[in-house]
Amino acid sequence: MHPFAFVGALLQRFVPHQLCARWMYALARSRRPWLKRLLIRGFMLRYKIDMSEAAEPDPSAYPDFNSLFVRALKPGARPFPAVGGRVASPVDGTVGAFGDIDGNTLLQAKGRRYTLQALFAGRQHFAQAFEGGSYCTLYLAPHQYHRVHMPVDGTLRALLHVPGRLFSVREATVRHVARLYARNERVINLFYSEAGLMAVVMVGAFGVSSIETTWEGEINPREYRDDLISVNYPLPEQEPIRLAQGDELGRFNLGSTVLLLFARDAARWHPQLAEGQAMHVGQEIGALLPRHA
Repeated sequence: MHPFAFVGALLQRFVPHQLCARWMYALARSRRPWLKRLLIRGFMLRYKIDMSEAAEPDPSAYPDFNSLFVRALKPGARPFPAVGGRVASPVDGTVGAFGDIDGNTLLQAKGRRYTLQALFAGRQHFAQAFEGGSYCTLYLAPHQYHRVHMPVDGTLRALLHVPGRLFSVREATVRHVARLYARNERVINLFYSEAGLMAVVMVGAFGVSSIETTWEGEINPREYRDDLISVNYPLPEQEPIRLAQGDELGRFNLGSTVLLLFARDAARWHPQLAEGQAMHVGQEIGALLPRHA
């Protein structure tokens, strides 16, 4: 255990996470020319941002820092599998823990586990649906594309916003903070897919100012960020919300991590998938099992 990583994780317990997120929210959306330029230039220099894939490659054209952070890409920049029955990466990110769910337990990092019940904030019917299933954790670094796309076709079933902390989701913190993904604020999106129930969990992190979906807009921050919000779909007098593989699902306005979950016997991960592997949106990470393909 690296002592500095441990101390850093420990100190985060005393940081006012939500207050910091509100500050970040205001800063990221400021349209004061001098502040916008300062934030964008600092970000570009610090993370060596490649704008060649962006739909708008000129950083100065963005009205505020957040607009650049969640920038759209050029059409075709992230192709999806041409063959059916494939599971595509929903984000640009780095693979963390992945594999089969051991009963109701998922691996966070070596020596760190958490349960489906904790992840789903005690919603037992959702937790039971994924027992013995499969999961994959994908971490988004600051320099990467921060929109989230559908890994397979799906029809929206439910959305659950779970309030919580905003610990960093960097590898060092994930190794040292117990049940981090079940403690951080998160938006759980549940879909019926051809493989059965699928969850795309968008986990907040330190500095994440808001999470949004394409059908609800910003889920947070609300006036107060401590409300558990649960919505079942379709809403009365509303047509079912169906998203095809590759459609935009949502975005992180700064941050973070996506957890992708499938039910038992629904999907298997690509045999060459590995922890620490860099992925792009649309890249094949698995396949639906024969009865679902």
